[in-house]
Amino acid sequence: MSEKERAWMVDTLFALLRTPSPTGRTDAVMQLIGEIFNDCGVPFSLTRRGALVAELPGESPTSDRAVVVHADTIGCMVRRLKDNGRLELVTVGTFSARFAAGARVRILIDDSEEFITGTILPLEASGHAFGDQVDSQPTDWDHVEVRVDRKVSSAEDLSRLGIRVGDFVALVSNPVLTDDGFVVSRHLDDQAGVAVVLTLVKHLADNKVVLPHKTTVLVTISEEVGYGASSGLPAGLAEMIAVDNAVCAPTQYSPEDGVTVPMSDLHGPYDYHLTRKLCRLAEERDIPFARDVFRYYRSDAAAAIEAGASTRAALVGFGVDGSHGWERTHVDSLQATYELLYAWLQSPLTFAGWDDAPMGALRDFPSSKQPTPREPSAPSQG
Repeated sequence: MSEKERAWMVDTLFALLRTPSPTGRTDAVMQLIGEIFNDCGVPFSLTRRGALVAELPGESPTSDRAVVVHADTIGCMVRRLKDNGRLELVTVGTFSARFAAGARVRILIDDSEEFITGTILPLEASGHAFGDQVDSQPTDWDHVEVRVDRKVSSAEDLSRLGIRVGDFVALVSNPVLTDDGFVVSRHLDDQAGVAVVLTLVKHLADNKVVLPHKTTVLVTISEEVGYGASSGLPAGLAEMIAVDNAVCAPTQYSPEDGVTVPMSDLHGPYDYHLTRKLCRLAEERDIPFARDVFRYYRSDAAAAIEAGASTRAALVGFGVDGSHGWERTHVDSLQATYELLYAWLQSPLTFAGWDDAPMGALRDFPSSKQPTPREPSAPSQG
């Protein structure tokens, strides 16, 4: 990746982060992403619900591969207009109210270009009024509310502003790039992944690269609620990689300045052969990487497999500390993710002869490629 491409990637990431896109209210961010595809000269289509599907040129007659990212983020929705002029919330996606308290928000009114700002606060927010109770009160969603930045003191006042039950509430991302190359922001999951993939698409288009295999790029809009890649992928797909955040925490192995190849997550193992191939590609190209296992995690790959996709599936992750809270990654991690994806796209299918077709005979199944061709038999019980 050139310095120019690296700078473009960061600029694109900040544009994405500054565009509110909670699951269910993603039209604005998809307009932005579509404009970038147009600028790159890459044709695309939108599904009925608004996911984006593009195809990168390749030598194969069919689209054998897919890169999947999601443009939706966690957020909130108005559950109740309170008698004190504040808003009760319910989450869109899964995250802790501990990380929401103090967040600046935009209340996205129905069918309007306007929004109303506010702040998520604990029910007992004033230190001068509540003293130690501010620290001792519960930190769940039943104990926070939105203070609206308008002169309101009742549910009727909120209604007059046009606020309704079911309005989306987007957390303001407030992105920062530090001198050391860290990006600190909300919603790096998965806007950083989108920025990486867009940079890759731009590079391939600008240089008129023809890949060994036609490749679908799918930008989903409902990953945070579990069913992002359940539709939009072509039939007969041989390999797919979801690009999302890796988990940087004391109990994990994911680096914040490299790329992670997860072996498994909450929904089970990723494809044995494809994950090991990605590790080999990283090793051969000196791309900093780690293997990891995620316990509380789901990706677009799970949604695709559950929907019936008969494809090898893997996940590639850029390192994120504090996921679904105040997140942080490093530009080096985004570049490592880009380089691994590029290496994979330039490689042949994991098993060229076998993976060309969705099914085949037992004698052709590449089990002999595994480290142990056959599991040892259990000893008979005498």
